[in-house]
Amino acid sequence: MARVALVTGGTRGIGEGISKALKNAGCTVAASYAGNDEAANRFQSETGIKVFKFDVSNFDACKEGVQKITSELGPIEILVNNAGITRDTTLQRMSPEQWHAVINTNLNSLFNMCKLVIDSMREKKFGRIINISSVNGQAGQLGQTNYSAAKAGVIGFTKALAKEGARNGITVNVICPGYVGTEMVQAVPQDVLQKIIATIPMGRLGTVEDIARGVVFLAADDAGWITGSTLSINGGQHMF
Repeated sequence: MARVALVTGGTRGIGEGISKALKNAGCTVAASYAGNDEAANRFQSETGIKVFKFDVSNFDACKEGVQKITSELGPIEILVNNAGITRDTTLQRMSPEQWHAVINTNLNSLFNMCKLVIDSMREKKFGRIINISSVNGQAGQLGQTNYSAAKAGVIGFTKALAKEGARNGITVNVICPGYVGTEMVQAVPQDVLQKIIATIPMGRLGTVEDIARGVVFLAADDAGWITGSTLSINGGQHMF
């Protein structure tokens, strides 16, 4: 029987690549999204992957979303916490709203989603949780105190939950992507983008497939002795 996998933020960018890769690996995939109905509907039509709209920063919305996914597809056995936003500016200029929006979506969502699936994983004695952090959660980045703090928190959350889940066959790992050629990154001014690429030893941006392959590896049944690990996929930009 195919494993049921949920990818948050799973209809665009890195999440889209992860959703497709897990489906190709034989999983029954659900992809959540927050607001872009047009992109989500196009993704569902093109891939056949079911989409579910809810706000991962809101616990009650997550609870309703997980219940709907479970009723339609079955208990979630693989959870990929990928949803994330940016509200970049220096701390001097950052508003409380910009701070809390990023923390709520990028970090608090992990509590919401993991809390709602952990009991069923414990009952099954099987679970795969893969959290998507960032190179900027490891190294920091100018103008991203909110984002870097949230993504660093993802790493700490992962290590703590890995210790809790290990005896019940639940692995919890984190992937830290470098700069990937998504729509968001490609929108960066070209002169700035070239400076970023110059800091990457491999001399190129990553692809969504580079990240997705790491997720598929960690999500596999055979990856049962890998937990609490940080997998850096960044072209050598930051070695940690």
